Amino acid sequence: MRTKRQGLIVWYQHKKNIKKIMRFGHVLHTSKKLKYAVLYVNQDDIEEIEERLLRFPFISRVDRSEKPYIRVDYDKKEPEIIKQYDYNVGI
Repeated sequence: MRTKRQGLIVWYQHKKNIKKIMRFGHVLHTSKKLKYAVLYVNQDDIEEIEERLLRFPFISRVDRSEKPYIRVDYDKKEPEIIKQYDYNVGI
């Protein structure tokens, strides 16, 4: 059984603190220019980790990813009935 995971977008002030953020989950991406990191954590622990991250003075805000709540199974559109053409040549 796969564990359900969710992404956290962590906005930080200094790039030297990325190592401290890495302790809380799996870091997928960090942007040094825009100063944010994408962190994946278990959905069961997300509230606790979010509170612990916000206690740090160098973290300005933490956003949750909405991906687990987006529907990804799409209904197929029924194929249109193909018109039948009469290809009689000549009269």
